[in-house]
Amino acid sequence: MFTVGSLFVLVTMALALVRAVRGPSVYDRIVAVNLFGTMTVVLLVLLGFLTDRPEFEDIALLYVLINFAGTIAVMKFVKYSSLAGPPDGGGGRGAPSGREGDA
Repeated sequence: MFTVGSLFVLVTMALALVRAVRGPSVYDRIVAVNLFGTMTVVLLVLLGFLTDRPEFEDIALLYVLINFAGTIAVMKFVKYSSLAGPPDGGGGRGAPSGREGDA
């Protein structure tokens, strides 16, 4: 049963790699790489369960955190061409005028 599940995870990983290479946009490629990372975590948990080694779950949790942070960093870099964020400091609202109550 778990062998079939592992096989399905490997097929999903292969399809994610195909999408990462052939994706029509950069966002499709980033999502495909994120999916590949998620399926790697699932495969690690399955392997840890099959071999009765619970430390694989700890490794999988660490990999989830790295995958999430990496995806956010790459998306931010693609959007702003920098990891610093938007040039105006964020929000896009500009500086407050300091005039309260003017009608």
